[in-house]
Amino acid sequence: MKQRNIAIIAHVDHGKTTLVDELLKQSGTFRDNETVQIRAMDSNALERERGITILAKTTSIHYKDYRINILDTPGHADFGGEVERIMNMVDGVLLVVDAYEGTMPQTRFVLKKALEAGVTPIVVVNKIDKPSARPVQVVDEVMDLFIELGASLEQLEFPVLYASALNGTSSTSPNITTQEKTMTPILDAVIENIPAPKVEENGPFQFQPALLDYNDYVGRIGIGLVKRGNIKVNSTVTCMRLDGSTKQFRIQKIFGFLGLNKVEIDEARAGDIVAIAGLPDISVGETVCAVGHEEALPPLRIDEPTLQMTFGVNTSPFSGKDGKFLTARQIEDRLMKEKDVSLKVKQIDSETWMVSGRGELHLSILIETMRREGYEIEVSKPQIIVKEINGVKCEPYEDVEIEVPEEYVGSVIEALGNRGGAMENMKAFDNQTKLLYTVPSRGLIGFTTEFMTLTKGYGILSHAFKSYEPLSNGNIGERKAGVLVSIDNGKATAYALGSLEDRGVMFVSPGTDVYEGMIVGENNHENDLAVNVTKGKQLTNTRSANKDHTVVLKRPREMSLEVCLDYINEDELVEVTPLTYRLRKKILNTNERKKHENKKISK
Repeated sequence: MKQRNIAIIAHVDHGKTTLVDELLKQSGTFRDNETVQIRAMDSNALERERGITILAKTTSIHYKDYRINILDTPGHADFGGEVERIMNMVDGVLLVVDAYEGTMPQTRFVLKKALEAGVTPIVVVNKIDKPSARPVQVVDEVMDLFIELGASLEQLEFPVLYASALNGTSSTSPNITTQEKTMTPILDAVIENIPAPKVEENGPFQFQPALLDYNDYVGRIGIGLVKRGNIKVNSTVTCMRLDGSTKQFRIQKIFGFLGLNKVEIDEARAGDIVAIAGLPDISVGETVCAVGHEEALPPLRIDEPTLQMTFGVNTSPFSGKDGKFLTARQIEDRLMKEKDVSLKVKQIDSETWMVSGRGELHLSILIETMRREGYEIEVSKPQIIVKEINGVKCEPYEDVEIEVPEEYVGSVIEALGNRGGAMENMKAFDNQTKLLYTVPSRGLIGFTTEFMTLTKGYGILSHAFKSYEPLSNGNIGERKAGVLVSIDNGKATAYALGSLEDRGVMFVSPGTDVYEGMIVGENNHENDLAVNVTKGKQLTNTRSANKDHTVVLKRPREMSLEVCLDYINEDELVEVTPLTYRLRKKILNTNERKKHENKKISK
């Protein structure tokens, strides 16, 4: 059977996964009576909740006489490492662009990776049914982006298709009336324009994993393209390690992909995208080859992390109340078997690890996944990774694109100015303003929450890594407000919280268990304030002349995991358990913390 290998790339929420759903349905991959949920490829619970793709997924469909292998990639720049490695496995991409939003920062990011890899592009203008759709202008924007990114003449000859993935319609014309309930134009364009896999059918076996999966029975599973020859289950092969060493192992299982299923197969041939199990510690970029024909393929380049944070054993007084996995050994085992190779883990001491990733979302997804698996950990504020380039200290900068209603432009410009941002461009249209900025990555830590507050939820914010530039001065991204810190252990009382409300905003409600050193609210002023939230009302035998009034408290501020990570300063931690998140000071004891702060001031 003839093959085509393609990846679907796009900015977040431009409809990649929904388009894959329709390609699967309309190619006859599912039975007529099979129930398929929306965004079926987003199988992970976190992906379904957040409406984003976190891990790349592999599937395949049969169309006419072809087997089309499709890789659904993440759109968020934090997971760009997946996009980069996938380009090594495919010969073409479907670039999906929203018919109203047009090209966005992540569109640029994913397209840059595709053009660098030299794959053949097809553009799909999605959401053509939107009343605000402007397909002709969007295609012009896409063409400008191709030229700006240095596309070759062949790549500039890209075919353009128009679709509404949600409605399952597509056509070759921007005219909405030409849309038909079929994905045939897109599938035909793939067959006509995307070349067959560039592989050697004959010759000794050669395979390179570009993605990893994990299975409790066989350990790590390497997913990649068979570059040469074929292989059968139970064959002995050699793995050429990244450090130059070799290791022989037996292939226990080979998995192919069809629809939403991973299917066990006995044999894989050149051009197939398969998963191979048998070497429990296989890594991305290694080469698996036939014994006696040890030829290593070029290692895959993975973009370096830009943010890091410490993960540690939970040392709070409430440690062990909620979680199943608490010890340093359990946490280390979990971090070491993480299948996202863009995350780097380095041990600091027996109970602390430095975890580096591509952004806040990248790291918070790992924390949330571990929390749901039953782990208790404490994590620090994300820090940028400073690099020395030609003797100059440099920090990561990002391209930021913002779309806001006109009335919020002033406050957004002021906020970005305070965070070290430099405006590159500003366009106004339809009562909306589009702002293009270059901002240091540390200036964006915590900005999403502030941005949503400033724009009352009406703003759209996108950002993607740009480059390393010389380190800028100033405390960019540090929280200005002080916090209210508990001086006692116990349960918070309505009486104590009522008397503290004028001091700031509370994070806890009556009945919440608190401990000394736990952050219970935000102070109205810049200094931290030690407070007692467990104090009860003094009871006497004397009846009060004025009747007791019921204490009516304001709602405490809701804090999600991302908000907590954004909020803390360098002397604070987030305690993460399966049931809750708590903010705390690194030094819990009030007197010790004061001594430490006084020492810092005297220096």
